[in-house]
Amino acid sequence: MSVLEVKDLHVSVETEQGTKPILKGVDLVVNEGEIHAIMGPNGSGKSTLAYTIAGHPKYHVESGSITLDGDDLLAMSVDARARAGLFLAMQYPVEIPGVAVTNFLRTAKTAIDGTQPSIRTWGKEVTEAMKNLRMDSSFKDRNVNEGFSGGEKKRHEILQLELLKPKFAVLDETDSGLDVDALKIVAEGVNRAKENTGLGLLLITHYTRILRYITPDFVHVFVDGRIAEQGGAELADRLENEGYDRFLTSGDLTGSSLADAAQPSQA
Repeated sequence: MSVLEVKDLHVSVETEQGTKPILKGVDLVVNEGEIHAIMGPNGSGKSTLAYTIAGHPKYHVESGSITLDGDDLLAMSVDARARAGLFLAMQYPVEIPGVAVTNFLRTAKTAIDGTQPSIRTWGKEVTEAMKNLRMDSSFKDRNVNEGFSGGEKKRHEILQLELLKPKFAVLDETDSGLDVDALKIVAEGVNRAKENTGLGLLLITHYTRILRYITPDFVHVFVDGRIAEQGGAELADRLENEGYDRFLTSGDLTGSSLADAAQPSQA
């Protein structure tokens, strides 16, 4: 069974005011086939965890470890992490002018698998995946995310998830900016990918609405760079009713403001 494991992770970022700690000792184990929801207020360190796992150069790991099936992810380049089976769906997907979606997807698949997929088989797979996500076939010829709506960008992220078939996926606020219909389509795609491949999911979100369609096995509440509470799906319902006020001491709020200042706008 594949395992993504985070141990005593401490992460900092450089700001105009100097080095600021963001993650302050995070422990997390995600097994193959499990869905872990990461919830918490703005600036609590959720996206920092996602970017650190993926290898964003802005974040400096002070101590701790991240391993995938026992292999040290922190020693790997970003592309090596992807080949090892890691996938990040970004909160703010970037536009890539001049690169068509169809070329982007096939190039990514080739890089991860080490061999080019059969054009005939691959074409059918892409068409079917786009149909399931209700993406018009014309998207194949458009430049990656260029001129896409927010919902179209998020569906394109899930299209990549379904086609690249990673072992573990980190979804960074994939539900942000989606209307109800788009949210259902995206959630169906995530559930379909999990059912077809058994991947493990780390689902980062502020709200419980996506959890109505993607049921988590575990919920972790992030506050001030730490996991403040853990539980099952019922914890998300409690957060829906009570909010995060009971976690937010004056010290937590100070830490959260630092984390907010450190988040990249698009990366």
